Amino acid sequence: MKTVTFNPLLRQFENAVKIGARAKIRLPKWVTAVAILLLAPILAFHGYIAWTLGRPVIAPLMSNPLEAIGVDYEDVTFPSVNGRSILNGWYIPGDSAQTVVFSHGYGANREESWVPMYELANALHQLQYNVLMFDYGFVQPGRVVTGGIQETQELLGAIQLAKHKGAENVFVWGFSMGAGTALQAALVTKEISGMILDSTYLLDPDTLYMNVKQQIDLPRFPSLALIRFFFPIFNGVSLSQVPTHDVKTTHYELPIYLIHSKKDSKADYRLIEALYENQPDNGNTKFWLVSNSKHELIYRAHKKEYMRRATTFLQSITQGAR
Repeated sequence: MKTVTFNPLLRQFENAVKIGARAKIRLPKWVTAVAILLLAPILAFHGYIAWTLGRPVIAPLMSNPLEAIGVDYEDVTFPSVNGRSILNGWYIPGDSAQTVVFSHGYGANREESWVPMYELANALHQLQYNVLMFDYGFVQPGRVVTGGIQETQELLGAIQLAKHKGAENVFVWGFSMGAGTALQAALVTKEISGMILDSTYLLDPDTLYMNVKQQIDLPRFPSLALIRFFFPIFNGVSLSQVPTHDVKTTHYELPIYLIHSKKDSKADYRLIEALYENQPDNGNTKFWLVSNSKHELIYRAHKKEYMRRATTFLQSITQGAR
């Protein structure tokens, strides 16, 4: 056996470290002041980013279902299931006991014109589905985005409203963060009969950093850590509360149609691809991956195929749910 000789220099180094740890090193006050002056703007800047992430600028409502697509509707108000927010929306009655709840994305309201939501609502109305379009709480002044934490409670409230109005089956059609919220809601309820999820956005650290970096070129460290540190201070919830791990690892029993694009610069398709591959091989989950569309603009780029795929899936799971 080879004998390893202890290096006396290593022992000297260890002793020096111990001595340094015991010593009380006093820095000049001017050094401390300079350090504070240098760090304060950096901390304030990252705090501002965290503050703005929770408060996106949202356009006001521009129309309503009667004006936009010529269908009657009802103004509805309902609470989140935890009672912390009151939500507003439109209920478009169909001629069945099947209801589709739209779950809009970050920085949008129930109209989400770039999707566009009214066209999808009209198509569903023609197929006799009831449609519920509602605003998440962060649309209201003074409320903040929570990455799906409070939004999940609000979506569950919307599902309860649909059930209260006689829906035998409730389907969720989600977009971006609204799709990620739908996945979070499906972790805690059996009241969702199926979901169509377009450009699914899950607020994990990689996705958060990817989106921040597109706006301003910041280093991952320490910027990501600082933003996550300040987020609960300004927005009341910690991003570590978002159950992204559970969403990624859960085998969902309900039918899900994942729609995504390889060109999505806000939500990496590989995350959704991995989510799909993690699902049981029972035919309940389907995945349509396009190659040339931007975030939430897949319908605009592939209108006929999008509607054919989405409505075929929806009608098939409607039959299966009955």
